[in-house]
Amino acid sequence: METNYGNHVLVVPYPSQGHINPMLQFSKRLISKGLKITLAITIHVANKMETQIDGPIKVETISDGHDEGGDMQAKAYFERFEIVGSQTLTELLERHRSLGDPVSCVVYDPFLPWILDVTKQFNLMGAAFYTQSCAATSIYYYVHNSMIELPVTPDQVISVPGLPPLEVSDLPSFIAGVGPCPSLLSSLLEQFRNIDKADWVLFSSFDKLEAEILNCMSKVWNVRAIGPTLPSMYLDKRIEDDQDYGFNIFEPKTASCINWLSSKKNNSVVYVSFGSHPVVKQEQTEEIVWALWESDYNFLWVVKQSDENEIPSEFLEKISTSDKGMIIRWCPQLEVLSHPAVGCFATHCGFNSTLEALSIGVPMLGFPQWTDQPTNAKCIEVMWEVGMRPKVDEEGISRKKEIDLCIREIMEGDKGKEMRRNASKWKALAKVAMDEGGSSDKNIEEFVAQVKCYCN
Repeated sequence: METNYGNHVLVVPYPSQGHINPMLQFSKRLISKGLKITLAITIHVANKMETQIDGPIKVETISDGHDEGGDMQAKAYFERFEIVGSQTLTELLERHRSLGDPVSCVVYDPFLPWILDVTKQFNLMGAAFYTQSCAATSIYYYVHNSMIELPVTPDQVISVPGLPPLEVSDLPSFIAGVGPCPSLLSSLLEQFRNIDKADWVLFSSFDKLEAEILNCMSKVWNVRAIGPTLPSMYLDKRIEDDQDYGFNIFEPKTASCINWLSSKKNNSVVYVSFGSHPVVKQEQTEEIVWALWESDYNFLWVVKQSDENEIPSEFLEKISTSDKGMIIRWCPQLEVLSHPAVGCFATHCGFNSTLEALSIGVPMLGFPQWTDQPTNAKCIEVMWEVGMRPKVDEEGISRKKEIDLCIREIMEGDKGKEMRRNASKWKALAKVAMDEGGSSDKNIEEFVAQVKCYCN
């Protein structure tokens, strides 16, 4: 008996907030164009969620083999996830088929390539969805295909089409052989083991942002840029009530930080956030602390509870009796970046945060630490010209004086004014890409049409 497929797409992200949110936003776009979406998250993530995902997206769970939590930076985690995840994903797909609600396409994170293997066992359409930049993916691909030989030497300059010349400090940390978890490189290179079987390769980027790299990739895969995957309110405003991601592992404190920002002058605040998995050295943290305190600007700093012990107690005491700065455990980043008081974003250069700043038009001060962040920082400074990366000393630390110089330049210098003009340009281009008839909108329409064609 022939299976009657509906316009049903299963979306399976890597289980961290920075990977889930872009795929969740893409899901909202697909729903707006007539597809049905089921989001499959791990049991552990479902148990940690501070907010529930509202609306027409159905949420179901699979297991990563660590339902009570595991070390997601260990190679053993990936290995266990593949074994248990393959089994529970198979059960999920079989259950939907038996209920007469079969899945026709699986959108998956390439960090979990086994999802595509399961997808093809069911003869379904498979779409790889990258939440990292085309630039970083291109570098990993070159390493995977031995076009960049490892180990790289300290004085080596790497050439990759579409990118400026790259020094070792510009490469993803796993390739440069620095930072935490160097053993994860082999797991990350696994993303290419079966990518040629994917029907689509999607990026949370847009054509104008990474045009030359996308063009090179299109000669190898069926590549489309479908981003930036931000809530519609910050771009084209075509999806009603789409004002935030709708998913948080951490509880944001909205009112307190927005009220504080509203008490400050326009372009007077440095917003500091190093993402949901910061790995900033304590010595670096202290240099940033005192650079901010001694600067002429206000600051709002997101510091996770687990990292509060790295903030000098003397600094915390000063903050408690001053209105110059505010430390908060988590905040609504898009709302903060959009606030007129914010003049600079000190960031770890994760790709989601980078896209958010580009799409809202905020210059950046880059403190990349690991994974793809150094490459993003290079693009921010050299390709997109919307930020600066403070120089580091022989110990790899950006010192207080250097940080202060960069903050001053971004906030009121001539280079800062040019960065602000460039940021405004990228903001406009991001909106055009996602608006009706824009490059990303057309690419999403093409993807949706193929899913519907497959279903029928």
